Amino acid sequence: MMTSSADGVLTTHTGSLPRPSELAELMVARETGTADGESLARLPGLVRAATQHVLQRQAEVGIDVGSDGEQGKIGYATYVKERMSGFDGEAGALSLADLDDYPEITAQALDGLVTATPSCTGPVRYTGGEDLSQELKELRAAVDAAGDAAPSEVVVTAASPGVIAIYLADQHYGSHEAYLGALAEAMRTEYEAIVEAGFVLQIDCPDLAMGRHAQYADATVDEFRHAIAGHIEALNAATAGIDPNRMRMHLCWGNYESPHHRDVDLIDIVDIVMTGRPRGVLMEAANPRHAHEWQVFEQYPLPEDKILIPGVIDTCSNYIEHPQLVAERIARYARTVGVERVIAGTDCGFSTFASFLPVHPRIAWAKLSSLTEGARRATEQLRASARSARVGENA
Repeated sequence: MMTSSADGVLTTHTGSLPRPSELAELMVARETGTADGESLARLPGLVRAATQHVLQRQAEVGIDVGSDGEQGKIGYATYVKERMSGFDGEAGALSLADLDDYPEITAQALDGLVTATPSCTGPVRYTGGEDLSQELKELRAAVDAAGDAAPSEVVVTAASPGVIAIYLADQHYGSHEAYLGALAEAMRTEYEAIVEAGFVLQIDCPDLAMGRHAQYADATVDEFRHAIAGHIEALNAATAGIDPNRMRMHLCWGNYESPHHRDVDLIDIVDIVMTGRPRGVLMEAANPRHAHEWQVFEQYPLPEDKILIPGVIDTCSNYIEHPQLVAERIARYARTVGVERVIAGTDCGFSTFASFLPVHPRIAWAKLSSLTEGARRATEQLRASARSARVGENA
């Protein structure tokens, strides 16, 4: 797990990157059952080419800790239905309380999102081991072949047991706890394989935040806290054999442009989130609903074994953040928790589902360029502040 180095504040992002239109269209066709056999035969090659492309582009814009861009996944959480047995029912559309309050913007907020959400109707078993192994081998080959034209560290994302339970509802186990336990045991295979292949594991955990208005909208905050404590317990059990330094987790309130007035406040859940085993914690920190929450860490000391990866770039807006604003956002966290425990990131992915692009692809890459320039400026400013402080001490 990389930390900010002597050379400056490092940069990363949350995982998904825009896919080429041909790849995205074919993935949607496969998802909807409209792709023919000839087209599907081209899919692996398109994924390989897209993965190689995003690795190179990340290095070009200066991203230190990159990813495969999730080029082969239809969705950051729903992809698991292709790797596990037991999902033959129909879960229906996900309900989001903030959009329920403002239904007139639902179509706009979720424009382009296509993904199947089957329900669990039988025992959950991980059946995608061979496909996963091949995918990781190909990614390792692509990273090795790229050499310096690839990020210095590569992350592979995976869904948390809790977020799978949000999208793929249980119609078999009859108990949320039993379902979580089964999902955790199944996903352990994927988590361990990612780390064994030499990559950093990122576990996507929108259930710990978005779950409040997607699954527990009618619950009290205390009831929600109790629920996500169980989700953390399942996550920790699934990763018990993995070094926390090779893991990070993503806290998310939902990567879609909407009111978000039903989002749970970070201060209400931060203590539970920090009991997760992964060392790195990514969190939304740039959008208008959560940009103020750097102040939480003035009240809640960051545990000594954690690294913060705050989003300093919004992933729902086509505004390209000014690098100086990015530097200011980084500096706030650095001065609050220590520069050595901050990596600059993005609020979420730029294409969390293959067909879902709240940010135009060209603008997404421009935003990442602004991220790296902002980190460079923050490094200079923090160094200058440190020098001034030393001069003052010696005066």
